[in-house]
Amino acid sequence: MTAPEPVAPTNDFIRDIIRRDNEQGTYGQRVQTRFPPEPNGYLHIGHAKAIIEDFGIAEDFGGICKLRLDDTNPETEETEYVDSIVSDIEWLGYTPAELVHASDYFEQLYDWAEHLVEQGLAYVDEQDNETISAQRGGFGRPGIESPFRDRPASENLDLLRRMRAGEFEEGSHVLRARIDMQHENMQLRDPIMYRIRKAEHHRTGSTWCIYPTYDWAHGQSDAIEGVTHSLCSLEFDSHRPLYDWFLEHLPLPGDKPKQIEFARLELTHTVTSKRRLRQLVTDGLVDGWDDARMPTLRGLRRRGYPAAALRNFCNGTGTTRTNSRRSIEELESYVRTELNYSSQRRMTVLRPLKLTLTNWPTEADGSPVVEWFEVTNNPERPEDGLRRVPFSGSLWIEQEDFAEVPPPKYFRLTLDREVRLRGAYFVKATDVVKDENGQVVEVLATYDPETRGGDAPNGRKVKSTMHWVSDTHAVDATVALYERLFTAEHPGEATGEPLDDLNPDSRTILTGCKAEPALAETAPGEVVQFERTGYFACDPDQPMLFHRTVGLRDEWASIQKSAAKK
Repeated sequence: MTAPEPVAPTNDFIRDIIRRDNEQGTYGQRVQTRFPPEPNGYLHIGHAKAIIEDFGIAEDFGGICKLRLDDTNPETEETEYVDSIVSDIEWLGYTPAELVHASDYFEQLYDWAEHLVEQGLAYVDEQDNETISAQRGGFGRPGIESPFRDRPASENLDLLRRMRAGEFEEGSHVLRARIDMQHENMQLRDPIMYRIRKAEHHRTGSTWCIYPTYDWAHGQSDAIEGVTHSLCSLEFDSHRPLYDWFLEHLPLPGDKPKQIEFARLELTHTVTSKRRLRQLVTDGLVDGWDDARMPTLRGLRRRGYPAAALRNFCNGTGTTRTNSRRSIEELESYVRTELNYSSQRRMTVLRPLKLTLTNWPTEADGSPVVEWFEVTNNPERPEDGLRRVPFSGSLWIEQEDFAEVPPPKYFRLTLDREVRLRGAYFVKATDVVKDENGQVVEVLATYDPETRGGDAPNGRKVKSTMHWVSDTHAVDATVALYERLFTAEHPGEATGEPLDDLNPDSRTILTGCKAEPALAETAPGEVVQFERTGYFACDPDQPMLFHRTVGLRDEWASIQKSAAKK
């Protein structure tokens, strides 16, 4: 098997727009994008789509993409989040042309704000936020002009400068653009440009006590940097007229950037609201932003999702202007495809049951004979070679691989039935040992020495092949099994509160798991396949803790097959 081919982005409307721009000589055939996250939390799977779009488009057209931290809200932003964003982008496989911050432009933004005030296009409002919000009206309801809207420019300029100097309390004054309080687009009803925030900024300290809103900082930061195509998620579609209005009324140094919106990435059984994710963390419902159940890039990384699988999935979903929710099974299918090729195989017993071979030979000193078998590390990549696995008369098998009273169509080990131990011997169960509660704690069996390597010389067949681990050579492991973090496909759809659908059984921790010795050599973050069980990632911080990445069964293929039948 060859390595999975990278999934190329399909031709989409954004690339079509850029091609037309280049054909017409717009921006001198230059392409520059930016990824502008707010450093108030960790990046999640939805951000991955935006990152891959921003950086991928720049690469496709020989342009550049900068990382700009939209740090305009000092009360929610931290250096920790900045560092995590930079690290996650690098993990996804991208290198920003430059790391910049919206706070780099605070002085220029303020100068432009004074320009709008001087032109009569902005004014200081002394009403509280509740009043301003109520006066904006709504769809079908007229807006009410502020009593301060027609104040002379000289007075507004004086008040703005006093706001900057820190003379006023929070909430007492704001700077608003003077556009149209009756406009059908609510974004143009005199939006707020600056608020007073007497909070320490993680970069600028106490230099500023007024901070720009996103709408005021966004387009102007694009213009300062020379961005050509400003890619945003679809909810900013109604903001584009305001984006353009600001740019049209400022003395810009170059061409105006073009804002283009596309549909964000949403998954079933998943919540990507930063507010909800932060609530999961602060309420102790998960272990942190990097909990392996979280849809954050740090959480997916801890769980073992390969960056290549995320890139392929995001490219494979295409880029549209229609919001939709993709099945999480589709993402898992991309992960499984990548790991099937890249992951080494290891035998690990999650719920151990002792299997003793009563006819196994012993050495002269009475100790059991130990044999070594060579097994394939990865059948998809012969170049990965073989490994040696010890075998003795005392073994561990999965509890579910033995049934004293087997149910219908049960082909694994039961009394007087023969099965194959992977790569080793045929064995037949002869008896059991039970504890005081009547539970089977040990299975007694015999092995057929003529079946070494797992094949019978006379060609007889068995219906089941089971994995195993030698008792005396086993290493202990802790394994975390995961189910959906949210039980509902669309969390919160029924009640309006996504956390109502939180799955209380989303994680099961198994201790005392038994593994072949080679598992102890797994590197932090490496993903291996537990044979017959699934793919598991070695925790980056805790040796011998393994997180189940995905199971072996391709649920997405089953969903597609079922849909095709319908």
